[in-house]
Amino acid sequence: MKLRDFSCAQSVWYLLVSGIVLSGGWLPGREAKAGPDVVTTAGLIESMVDMAKLGDYPSPAGKNVQYSSHDRRSTLPGGALWSANSDGFGREPVPGFDQVLKEPDAEGNGGEFVICDVHGPGAIVRTWTAGMDGTIRVILDGADEAVYDGPAKTFLASVYQDYAQKTGLDVEMLRRCFDHQDACYLPMPFAKGCRITWQGNLRRLHFYEVQVLHYEAGTQVASFSMDELKKAEGAIAKVAKIFSNVNDNYPYNPAGQVAELRETLRPDEKKQVLSLEGSERVEQLVLKIQAKDLVAALRQTVLYIRCDDYNLPQVASPVGDFFGAAPGINPYDSLPFSVEPDGTMTCRYVMPFQKKMIIELKNFGEQEVRVEGKVRHVACEWDPERSMYFFAHWRVKHDLITNDPGIADLPFVFARGKGCYVGTASLLMNPNPVPSSAGNWWGEGDEKVFVDDDEQPSIFGTGSEDYYNYSWSIGDIFVHPYCGQPRNDGPANRGFVTNYRWQINDLIPFNHSIYFSMELLTHQRTEGFSYARLGYYYAIPGTIDDHVFITREDVRKPVLPPTWTPDSSGGASNSVFFDIETIAEKGAKLVFESDGQWAGGKLAVWRPAETGKELVLTFPVAEEGSYIIRLVAAHTPVSGRLVAELDGQPLKLNGQDEAELATDFRILSRPVNGPRMALTKGDHRLVLKNTRPDSMLGLDFLWLQKR
Repeated sequence: MKLRDFSCAQSVWYLLVSGIVLSGGWLPGREAKAGPDVVTTAGLIESMVDMAKLGDYPSPAGKNVQYSSHDRRSTLPGGALWSANSDGFGREPVPGFDQVLKEPDAEGNGGEFVICDVHGPGAIVRTWTAGMDGTIRVILDGADEAVYDGPAKTFLASVYQDYAQKTGLDVEMLRRCFDHQDACYLPMPFAKGCRITWQGNLRRLHFYEVQVLHYEAGTQVASFSMDELKKAEGAIAKVAKIFSNVNDNYPYNPAGQVAELRETLRPDEKKQVLSLEGSERVEQLVLKIQAKDLVAALRQTVLYIRCDDYNLPQVASPVGDFFGAAPGINPYDSLPFSVEPDGTMTCRYVMPFQKKMIIELKNFGEQEVRVEGKVRHVACEWDPERSMYFFAHWRVKHDLITNDPGIADLPFVFARGKGCYVGTASLLMNPNPVPSSAGNWWGEGDEKVFVDDDEQPSIFGTGSEDYYNYSWSIGDIFVHPYCGQPRNDGPANRGFVTNYRWQINDLIPFNHSIYFSMELLTHQRTEGFSYARLGYYYAIPGTIDDHVFITREDVRKPVLPPTWTPDSSGGASNSVFFDIETIAEKGAKLVFESDGQWAGGKLAVWRPAETGKELVLTFPVAEEGSYIIRLVAAHTPVSGRLVAELDGQPLKLNGQDEAELATDFRILSRPVNGPRMALTKGDHRLVLKNTRPDSMLGLDFLWLQKR
């Protein structure tokens, strides 16, 4: 290892004594050998938790290219088919592959297609699928034997399971390291080339994304193999340990100093809360906001970070949004950011500066705000050729009308200069009234990333959720070190929704420009849509971007419309909805809580005095037929367990005898689903019980759908 490979000698000392030897130079995975530096599987894995590398421009540089099943008709930017959406469902007008090796028969069988054919050194750094059928074959360096030949879904989503069997490595350790929802981050470097082919029925699902770093010619690489993976066991164990609890296990530099900050901001007041001098980098920024209305304060308290007396701040964002989980406090733990239940928020993106850093906060709100926190910083050398500033510029569009008149490419970052894109967050409010994802889904649009001299995006996605590593518009709360959905109010994807993805090993280098946008494409035309977003990147001094000034209107308190009525369309077609208060038996002891999250602007809350008490709902069926009964309920930290009977017979809920409604930290609207069943015309009696003492049932509405 060479001292020049790190921005300060203290970092090298720390990494050596702690046993974590990270990437040399910038290039992920470079290890010091007797000869020239070599990219290895172990080095790439270790670099998965190397935040310090992000402060230096790649040397040598690579290009990030995503091979995906995006609609091949989208060739003219802004043209009629620029937002075409046939990208993996099957029966595409143009097959979503780079090349057709063998034409399929009339039934779609027997075809063979090329996903990618890369010449020269590189590494696969991310794969993803929404459920690809068929078989994938991966050949590295023109070898006779494939490094993988098997089910496509296994390779794209969880190839570590296959490799665990072949190497004897612990599969749970591999999962903690590489499994990030529907994406796999097991790096697979290659020295001479990579060819991936697919065989399957072209009429069936084939959603896929394969992200490849193309290294500069001459980069020396030890190609991926089972032996190389076994050599990386120690690196895997270290990364898996950090990923198991980043907030507790992340190894900060012990030579760093900690500066405390504590301020009170009056309405419309801006204050400098910290100033640092010297050639340093910030390794940790911790903030906690306190106010009577915390949701408002987190949006209306804006963070500005300015390095080396630059005219515009490198960071400009509402505090809550900057940490990737707004609005409000939505706890999660990832590699660059953590948010704790008590409101403590931590950033681990390193922030280098040459001479000076100033951190300021402005209170755009009408209440007093108290701020406390700390900054961990360490001295290091500023390299005029490679050292980069950290940028994060927030922007928002309120009161959008989606799909009207067409589909919009929303800008995240347009920058001219030299740097690396490292992360994205979407923080939106979706007021669509359909209580099903097949109707209120907001994220059908693709990311499109033009880098340097691209005439077509080198990264062209297949859907917003696919970029964020999940699929099928799921409303689940999930968090991983590289991706997550820490907020999704529901039902389905209605309400406030937040997605993040951090690009650490799959970052996007650019030499003179980057244009990162994402389509806003919803299932239905939706009025009153709000979309806030952040693109995080590093850049050499002199880089300029489309900086957007934050206004008081931008940071208005995030609130849902005060009321809404469930809409019987899309996935909720042929439905009837009943307010709980209109079908509850007389004398039912219900209280009501007001909030725009609930239909009609209110939630019926039932707190039985003792377990075994019953709440009876009587609802009419207008026509005999087959129906599904759904009870849309609040899932909260104080919710109970629901048991139901219909017309005197036990009713399965979500396939179980009891439905668990308790969650940690969040307040969610979710349907509790009964089975499809035959119902006669006339009134039916639904009896509910809560089997958890000292808890409540929050009931929004009964949903009866004819199927």
